[in-house]
Amino acid sequence: MAKRSMPSLAALLGLVAVVGYQHRDKIGDFVKNIGGSAGAGSPIGDAINKAKEAVGGVDSSSLPGGLGDLVDRFKKNGLGEKADSWVGTGHNQPVTEQQVEQGVGSDLIGDLAKQTGLSREELLKRLSAVLPEAVDKMTPGGQLPS
Repeated sequence: MAKRSMPSLAALLGLVAVVGYQHRDKIGDFVKNIGGSAGAGSPIGDAINKAKEAVGGVDSSSLPGGLGDLVDRFKKNGLGEKADSWVGTGHNQPVTEQQVEQGVGSDLIGDLAKQTGLSREELLKRLSAVLPEAVDKMTPGGQLPS
């Protein structure tokens, strides 16, 4: 259900959860290659392709919209200060697993867990670990992409 209503947000979160966590030491490269430009056969490129399949495919042009949806959801759910810190150029505030679920919504987390094959707990753990830095890397000038 959430996948149909916000495919770019679901794709973004799925990619961050699967690829970002597996390659959290190389998250800058992950973000640069999020559109699939990583070379075939590279660990990041292979992981991105697997993550795209897990969330039903993704068009890289839809990811900026997904990023805006993510920030909007966090703001609407009382976590705007955290999301703004990730977009801005200052310190990125950490986020707990419970806050990720509050910010994203339990329905979308449930859908993503099914689509990625991760348990709900593992998905939330991964997202809380990499989401602040992933959003930060996608907004290097402190602005959401247009």
